[in-house]
Amino acid sequence: MKNQFHSVLVLLITILVNSFLHAQEIKVEPAFWWIGMNNPELQLLVYAENIAESEVEIKYKGIELVKVNKVENPNYLFIDLKIQPDAKPGKFNIEFLKKNGKNDIVFYELKKRKKISEDYKGFDNSDVIYLIMPDRFSNGNPENDSHPDMLEKADRNNPDGRHGGDLQGIINHLDYISNLGVTAAWLTPFQENNRPKYSYHGYAISDFYKTDPRIGTNKDYVKFVEECHKRDLKVIMDVVLNHCDTTHWFIRDLPSQDWIHQFPEFTRSNFRTPVQLDPYASDFDKEKMLNGWFDRFMADLNHDNPFLLKYLIQNTIWWIESAGLNGIRLDTQPYSEKEHVATWAKSIFEEYPDFNIVGEAWLQKIAITAYWQKDANNVDGYNSNIPSVTDFPMHSAISQAFNENEGWAEGMARLYYILAQDFLYANPEMNLIFPDNHDLSRFYQNMQKDIRKYKMGLSFILTTRGIPMIYYGTEILMVGKEHAGHGYIRRDFPGGWPNDTINAFIPDGRTVIQNEAFDFLKNLLNWRKEKEVIQTGKLKQFVPENGIYVYFRYNENETVMIVLNNNDEERSFETGRYNEVIKDYSKGYEIISKSELNDISNISISAKSAMIIELYNK
Repeated sequence: MKNQFHSVLVLLITILVNSFLHAQEIKVEPAFWWIGMNNPELQLLVYAENIAESEVEIKYKGIELVKVNKVENPNYLFIDLKIQPDAKPGKFNIEFLKKNGKNDIVFYELKKRKKISEDYKGFDNSDVIYLIMPDRFSNGNPENDSHPDMLEKADRNNPDGRHGGDLQGIINHLDYISNLGVTAAWLTPFQENNRPKYSYHGYAISDFYKTDPRIGTNKDYVKFVEECHKRDLKVIMDVVLNHCDTTHWFIRDLPSQDWIHQFPEFTRSNFRTPVQLDPYASDFDKEKMLNGWFDRFMADLNHDNPFLLKYLIQNTIWWIESAGLNGIRLDTQPYSEKEHVATWAKSIFEEYPDFNIVGEAWLQKIAITAYWQKDANNVDGYNSNIPSVTDFPMHSAISQAFNENEGWAEGMARLYYILAQDFLYANPEMNLIFPDNHDLSRFYQNMQKDIRKYKMGLSFILTTRGIPMIYYGTEILMVGKEHAGHGYIRRDFPGGWPNDTINAFIPDGRTVIQNEAFDFLKNLLNWRKEKEVIQTGKLKQFVPENGIYVYFRYNENETVMIVLNNNDEERSFETGRYNEVIKDYSKGYEIISKSELNDISNISISAKSAMIIELYNK
């Protein structure tokens, strides 16, 4: 009798285990959702062998099964649900009923929505963003440098290999980042990139819902965001809509042939994004730009497919809600079908009205860049719904201005002319401005390794209009030329690895000139953090003369005068020309040198330098 009972028990356990394992083979994305979302609709992607042969049944109060969508591939179902106002947090069964009676069950969870508070307010021009490439900043957990399920293993000797940086490493140095004076952190993509080589950069995602195990776990990412918020640091996530890696599971088994753009043979994009707004563009050029692939391993996603578009919208919202994000940086904004990107952005703001998104519009002409900003005055009526754009025209001007002799349109005039065209932008104050980034030659390199030009450039970036962004390592004068290879502009931060002989996170680990640069930037960043007049004040500029460029930031309470001297010698000048702004002031405090100016009627400024003067009365 005892043996019989034991046999029955073993049989029941076996059935339950097999049932559980079989159910685990069914992939459902998103893996969970929330009650109380502004949009009550939810579409589940379900993937399993011949899952389309099943009937779907859900019995949970407040959940309406609206429609079960079948596509070309029988391994997929797209289930439309509606979450009613009376739905409660909890777990429920999704049953897949088969003709042979061997039904499958997936347990699905609805969570209670987080309270959206000031902690999750979007980034704006009161912020300065710090850009980090996770693999190259700090290795906080050497045990995850390689992973048995990941194709590429760690090789720090390879400039284009994986070096082991991770989320824990960034968390370990959040006090360093916060004390520097920045107010937001932007990580390049941290999701899984399961490529055999060149996977560290993160832009070839192979699982949209999973943190790359060599960088950490989803829980680690949530912890990272929470630790940032404890330090009043906002968090910006890098989102890639245009493409994904060819190793992604839904690329290897496409739901339908129109899930991606396909050609008879490999076709690369022509990268000519202006064709999206060119009134004379050919269909041939549009097709190649929009539908061509970035590279052979980056499948170009087709947002005309409504299931894919819904999938990507929900994925972005899932990360925002899961982690409590403050913003999104959208990769390659003009490379995707623009109407669908606008729908994606609109869907996000319907859930998070105080959020912000910056689109990467890598374009050199101001009019074409301005087209991609929300509420632009476009002839064709297009509205991207994306409030911020990357200001590449400004970056180009900065890269040249401080290295040139003065001319009618050269030197300081480049900065003047960029700002003079701000009438083309719907909201230039929301432009993302930057001296460099992860795709460009390092700023100190561009400034010909001249600390004077470095200080002038950063003084301008941090006092002009827009949202400044600082690339990790700029504060310690890291160098690298883009044409030498991206691995060299994305070098490891010294001191981020346990065996590093130099630790630039501390003063003793930096050279004299590195500490000079660090202290200069830290002083300027922490000053800006408290200066509403610099963040949101009005801007008035004067035409540069004799290599001297003067502009002002002002509001009802305060006026700041910025002077840039691009000459190779000291200059003195009378300030009567600026009386319309300074007539009520007689003195000033210069924040770089931390010195008083008892008479601002005549100002002397050193060669190749900047002055930032807080004006006040007698």
